[in-house]
Amino acid sequence: MILAYKGIKINYNSEGNGRPLVFLHGFLENSTMWKDTILFFSKHYECITIDLLGHGDTGSLGYVHTMDAMAMAVRSVLDHLKISKATIIGHSMGGYVALACIDQFSDLFSGLVLLNSTSFPDSAERKVNRTRAIQIVKKNPNAYTSMAIANLFAEKNRKNFLKEIEEIKNQASKTSLQGIISALEGMKIRKDYTKTLLRFKGSKVIFSGQHDPVLSYAQNQKETKLCNIDHISFNGGHMSYLENKKEFLSELKSFLESY
Repeated sequence: MILAYKGIKINYNSEGNGRPLVFLHGFLENSTMWKDTILFFSKHYECITIDLLGHGDTGSLGYVHTMDAMAMAVRSVLDHLKISKATIIGHSMGGYVALACIDQFSDLFSGLVLLNSTSFPDSAERKVNRTRAIQIVKKNPNAYTSMAIANLFAEKNRKNFLKEIEEIKNQASKTSLQGIISALEGMKIRKDYTKTLLRFKGSKVIFSGQHDPVLSYAQNQKETKLCNIDHISFNGGHMSYLENKKEFLSELKSFLESY
C-alpha cells in the first residue's frame, strides 16, 4: 500500500487483525525482512510494516534523514490507519526510529522491542566510521552494501546463512544512493535516547546477540541495567531474526502475551 507524504510515497502494509504491532526494519533492509515474522504473528495481531525513508519503495526527503523525520513518517502511516495504540518493534536502525517515536509520541505505544539496537548514541569512533562509509558508498555503493551485509552476521554463522546473506544483499542493492547516505547521516547525529527509554512506562525489552559484530553485547548489558529494561540474549550476531529465528519468535510471542 502507498501513502502520499510530503511529495513522496511511503510504502507500508497491514496484515491480520487484533492488537496492532508496528515493525520497523534496519539500515539497508526494507519491510520484506519481516515476512516470516508476519506470517507467524498475523494470525492474532494486526501487523504493520513500513519502508522507512529512502528504503524499499519509500522515497527520500533530503540529504539527511534524522530519526525524528523517520518517526514522523511512521506516525503518518499510523494516523492514516487510525491506530491509537500499538507495540513498536525495531531492528537496528529501526530501533532508533522506534525510540524517536517513543520520544515524540509515547502515548501511541504500549510496548517497545529493541531488536539488535540501542538507546545509546554513536560513539566518536562510530561517527568517524559512518563518515568513512559515506565516502566509500559514493564511490562504489554495491561494494559497500555487499560488505556491510555480510559483516552483520556472527562470524561462525556466515557460511550457514549464505542464501539469506545473498537475499539481503539483493534487497540492499535496491536502496538508492541517496537513501543510504541520508540514513548514515541521520544515524550519525541521532541523540541519546537512554532517558526516553528509562521514562517509557509501557512494556519494553531488548533482544541482542552475544556475538554481534556491530553492536556491543556488553553495552546492551550495561544499558538494560541503566534503563531498567528486560534483556533477552541469543547465541548469534546482529541478525537475530534470522540467526536465531525460532528463539526470536518464541521470545517475542512471550513478551507480547505478558501485557
